[in-house]
Amino acid sequence: MRRYTILFLTAFVFVISAIAGTSYQVGADERISELELTAYTTLPAETVTILSEAYEKESHVRVNFVPLPAKDLIQKTADDSVSDPSVVETVDLILADSAVLNSLAEKKLLISHASEINDAVKNNFKDKHDRWVGVWYDPIIFCTNKDYLAKLKEIPDTWAALANFKDVKIGITDFIVADAASNLMFQMIGNFGDAQTYKILRGLHPKVVQYTKFLSNPVRQAGMGETDISIAVASETFRYMQEGYPLKIIYPADGTSYILTGVGLTTKNSSKTPEAKKFTDWLLGDNAQLALQRNGFYFISTNPNSLAYKSFAGKNLVLFQNSTKFTDNQRHEFLERWVKHVRFRD
Repeated sequence: MRRYTILFLTAFVFVISAIAGTSYQVGADERISELELTAYTTLPAETVTILSEAYEKESHVRVNFVPLPAKDLIQKTADDSVSDPSVVETVDLILADSAVLNSLAEKKLLISHASEINDAVKNNFKDKHDRWVGVWYDPIIFCTNKDYLAKLKEIPDTWAALANFKDVKIGITDFIVADAASNLMFQMIGNFGDAQTYKILRGLHPKVVQYTKFLSNPVRQAGMGETDISIAVASETFRYMQEGYPLKIIYPADGTSYILTGVGLTTKNSSKTPEAKKFTDWLLGDNAQLALQRNGFYFISTNPNSLAYKSFAGKNLVLFQNSTKFTDNQRHEFLERWVKHVRFRD
């Protein structure tokens, strides 16, 4: 009987210890999340969760991301601007693509923030009044199968050269289904003009193996040898290369499009402003990039002083500079013209 009593007491001590440990952990978590920031974002939940967890672990500040479609994000931010922060929880910052941030800046919904770290970012990656700053970008590149590339005597390194190249199988994402793909067309029109752009697209079309629905598929096709060259986003190409696929990157010498992700402050609560500014600066540092890369996300940092940028082999790639703002109707017309006169041309 005494033996069972000892066993019971031992078990009881372990239970109490476990409860105490749990209670301590809960208390610790409460202390960690005592200060919280609210951020609206157009990025996928998977991506921002990585950033939120890494920053909370490092700074003991929790950033609660609310993923929203672009139009909803702009409207909700505008609604927050007239709310009383002492009564209604309002947004502190925005992490979104540059088009959304430009729209918010024009509506005077972002506040200025200048710092030593964002001062190093090139002007084409940020707002001239420091109302938002780009933290990373993802360009379109030519993703090439290594075996195919080794056989070439001449490498197609411009859009026109690729359009005129003989005996090549090309992979590309459908312009209709992905923003990065349609953005390529719009930026090409802004920089080359519509006549030259559609000439290039007509030259590419007969060589396209498949217009895929997802940005990753053209990269996989090139890695598997199903295509020779794929027009793809750099981030997916870097990911597949890390996984061992036989791929090489060609950076278009005549320029290329890119999606720029940036951050802007909207906070009305002055007590949170210092921490919101710290988080925006953290996004420009190496710790944010390392957190993303550990989870298979490879973007190009806009901070030229970061190790992530310095180690990027294609840091001197040519980016389209003409950021013509087309209306929704113009974008729709461009896509309709491509569908009618290129993809399903008789």
